[in-house]
Amino acid sequence: MGFLSKKSVHATNSIRELDGIAEKMREGGRKITKLNIGDPAAYFPTPKYIIDAYVEALREGRTSYSTSHGIKELTSAVSARYKRMYNLDSSNEDIMVTQGVSEALMFLNSALIDNGDMAITFKPYYPEYLSHLKLNGGDMLFENYEESRGWEIDTDRLERSLAKMRSDGKIKKVKYMILANPNNPTGTVLGRKVLGEIADLASEYGIFLISDEIYDEIIYNGFKFTSMCEVAKGIPHMILNGMSKDYDSTGFRIGFMIIPEDDKKSAEFKRKMMDYSATRLSSNTPAEYAAAEALNNVAAHKRAVGKMVREIEDRANHAVERLAENRYIEVVRPNGAFYILPRIDLKALGFGNDRDFIHTVLEKEGIQLTRGSGFGGPSHIRIVALPPKEILDYAINRLNVFCKKRAGR
Repeated sequence: MGFLSKKSVHATNSIRELDGIAEKMREGGRKITKLNIGDPAAYFPTPKYIIDAYVEALREGRTSYSTSHGIKELTSAVSARYKRMYNLDSSNEDIMVTQGVSEALMFLNSALIDNGDMAITFKPYYPEYLSHLKLNGGDMLFENYEESRGWEIDTDRLERSLAKMRSDGKIKKVKYMILANPNNPTGTVLGRKVLGEIADLASEYGIFLISDEIYDEIIYNGFKFTSMCEVAKGIPHMILNGMSKDYDSTGFRIGFMIIPEDDKKSAEFKRKMMDYSATRLSSNTPAEYAAAEALNNVAAHKRAVGKMVREIEDRANHAVERLAENRYIEVVRPNGAFYILPRIDLKALGFGNDRDFIHTVLEKEGIQLTRGSGFGGPSHIRIVALPPKEILDYAINRLNVFCKKRAGR
């Protein structure tokens, strides 16, 4: 018997898997351009009013443990934001503060999943959805975003799949269905009609619904965001969100979950999430006070996020245009978040898989990408469109030239 548990094999992160190689190359004097990490704070300084609130909390000595499920100032601010933006009525008892959405995923899977239990998500998906499920002994049932339809979800197909799960007896083991809107890694923004149909299906089949909305204000190209809470009223569901993306505060590690309904499932789940919050004592106390100020200072936030989103829109659209110049790449334009998931013609370029492709691009060109197979999208790569356009131009130009040379080898 080995020292490590068998389930520890699932503690992986494809987004960072080339970090060690890239760092050694950098130490050896190579220029490395990173297009793999979705960290807005690395390119857009966290707004000063949020930093000031953090410093003030430190100066006032707010450095002890806080309430396990979050200070009231923050849970009230979260409630007010969702009322203001989505007309959601929620109380402090409906909201739990976590150390990023990552901890929320850890909590919910530990609370809901026993060996052999199942969940449903949609390919391409955020890798941590699978990791935390597997770490707790669960299995994922995959549905799909339809690339040919602009990474849309076909709800008729979903309904047929759920009906088959019911006839096969699998539906009894399904504990939840999770989706990201906007999506990481495709940048897709699902519309109200599709979201409503998904919510209705979850209700019909008795599936707890989870919507990860961490990018809900990073919307562009004329698209409008609909929160799941707007279409799932009366249906057991949970919203995941936090300060990392919209509020440009990734390193603060403040996330939150909202469980707004009062049905038996939701009430039981809320109580257990309170228990899990207590197991790690509390989140980052001064960061919680800074987050409360960030949520409450609506005018300052609108100025900051508006400027950031306009720049992200410009950078993402520019990156798509440059990628479209490459005959070996097919790309769907994102309308939210800051990710692009191009399809690579690996056969024409002489690669067996996307893992070999990103390794070679890093080695030959010094460009660090992420393989699409880590998101359930083989033959794709994920590109983060956060860097300034001159950096994106440099990286994509090298990528395009690399593909051209490789195809003519």
